Amino acid sequence: MSFLRFTCAVTLCSIACCIPANANEGTFFGPLRSRDLSPFGFLRLDMRPAHAVSIEPGSWAVETELGYQNTWALSPEVEKYLVGLEPGARRRLGPASVQAIEDLPGENYLLDLETATLDVTLHYKLAPNWSLYGIISAISYQGGFLDSTIEGFHETFGFSTFGRPAVERNQAALIYDLKGVKAAIFEKPTDGGFTDPTIGFRYSGLHFSQNWQLTLEGAAKIPVAGQRLLLSTGRTDVGMQASLQRLGIRHAVYANAAAVYYAGTRAPTPQDAQIVPTVILGYEFKWTGRTNLNVQAYISNSVYSHRQTELEELLGMKYEYSLGLRHRRENWLISFAFTENVQNVNNTPDIGFQFGVAWVPHRL
Repeated sequence: MSFLRFTCAVTLCSIACCIPANANEGTFFGPLRSRDLSPFGFLRLDMRPAHAVSIEPGSWAVETELGYQNTWALSPEVEKYLVGLEPGARRRLGPASVQAIEDLPGENYLLDLETATLDVTLHYKLAPNWSLYGIISAISYQGGFLDSTIEGFHETFGFSTFGRPAVERNQAALIYDLKGVKAAIFEKPTDGGFTDPTIGFRYSGLHFSQNWQLTLEGAAKIPVAGQRLLLSTGRTDVGMQASLQRLGIRHAVYANAAAVYYAGTRAPTPQDAQIVPTVILGYEFKWTGRTNLNVQAYISNSVYSHRQTELEELLGMKYEYSLGLRHRRENWLISFAFTENVQNVNNTPDIGFQFGVAWVPHRL
């Protein structure tokens, strides 16, 4: 049982034993507004799940989302190499590690890093069914502090450590030895900075019944400062999203389907221009009159193709589960969530956290 599934089971059992009577008076907020935090393509445009909050025409709303993730991803040959090293001796990745990985058979890679992302979104309601939004984002790369926690959890419950104990904790490294591409970055690849801003629109006038609603969104990621290593692809991405929402009395379900034209990138590894589909399925439960619980699943194509690699770990679909808690205080909405990868564990973060604060002064 994974960490996320174990936590979900404990949480749901607690809820079943304590459901306040005034929960019907609450409000639905929609799916968790987190985006893909994977270093395998998070610089592309990623359509955020559509919220379920309606504001008055002519009014503003602001939301912030702080995301933090830990990634330890590697090819099977690299894992075998690390597991086979002398136990109990941690090594700092460097030129010798790059040479050892290049000497392994086939293609290989190793990513060990943590990132923190900050998104600030400004919403403006033009008319009853039309709104505009803009997103300013920033990112910080670092070795982090979660390595020991993740290793301890894996060891306690008997899960594989995937070679982590052979490498020094809390460092940052990106090593690629793929088809015709060799790249190695040690320590922090960059001090971080602002990434490309996003602008978009939303139409919410499609109602099939009192409970069913369909919203449509379009967005574009604009490279205002050109290509910058691990900050901007230097290219414009555009996307569309359709979001079906079913709002009941205590329960709500959501389905988001998006298609993004990703214009590709040249560094640190080349990726082709392509259409990237994404599906997000979510469930929201009114726990109290001010507190809601969310569970959702994220499914998306990889941005790698057979032109770049034959490794199934990089070509496979990305699957992530998220569990979140939302709490409203007057015009403020506070949210916390954590995300874990499933199935293809070597193309998504091991674990991620999101903390959000939204200010909605004129909610309908």
